[in-house]
Amino acid sequence: MIARLADLGRRLIQRPLIKFPLFILLAGSLLATAPAQAEPTEIVIRAISRDAKFIGDSMGGVRIILRDAESGEVLAEGATAGGTGDTKRLMETAKRREPLTTPDAAAFRATIDIDQPRLVELEAYGPLGQLQSAIRVTSQQWVLPGRHIREGNGWMVEMPGFAVDILEPAAASTARLANGPVKLKANVVMMCGCPTSPNGMWDANRYQITADIYRAGQRIAELPLAYSGTTSQYELSFTPDSAGLYTVTLQAFDASTGNTGVDKTSFTVTAN
Repeated sequence: MIARLADLGRRLIQRPLIKFPLFILLAGSLLATAPAQAEPTEIVIRAISRDAKFIGDSMGGVRIILRDAESGEVLAEGATAGGTGDTKRLMETAKRREPLTTPDAAAFRATIDIDQPRLVELEAYGPLGQLQSAIRVTSQQWVLPGRHIREGNGWMVEMPGFAVDILEPAAASTARLANGPVKLKANVVMMCGCPTSPNGMWDANRYQITADIYRAGQRIAELPLAYSGTTSQYELSFTPDSAGLYTVTLQAFDASTGNTGVDKTSFTVTAN
């Protein structure tokens, strides 16, 4: 019995090793070392005005830059384009998980080629049509190869504030003391360009629209503006009591949302 077991052991030791074809070994080596293939990944970005609608063509759009958050590499850039969207859906009927967008809603569409998950930073700057009121907002999220971010609202960022534009007095203009009051007049709209007015959809009764007036660097008055009767326009009359350089900081504020907008101008008052 012992002799038979020893003979079996010798035969197993002497059995030649199984040889795999060379091409199989090479293929396995190549698969192990080949880099992952980049996959086109679509991203749809939308910028929405806080308490209002999408920012698009009517306000010059919003500049969008997508960067790799770790390396700073720019992956895509452009601007949102399109309409402001559906007022009823945005302001009245939208429910949780229900898309706010419609096909015409302003967006920037990009396709980036990535071969691994990337932490992407989105920088939004605008509105480009009202640069005195433009702000910069950033956001980050992971993006996976081939996993598109385009359904529903896509990647949506909120732009807080008002677009405030002083219409009168013109910058560096001159007024005379003898001519009486100086009119201050401003246009105040949402960042998407949506109009404001008393009792309107964007109700100016909720807003504090005021002007700080300075002479020689000292604030001499804080005055409220009243609705002018023209949609989105507000005004006041101010009578200078002495000659000099005046500067005006005009601000709009909504305490219920935190929306804030500012514009500035200056004018000179002469004695004769």
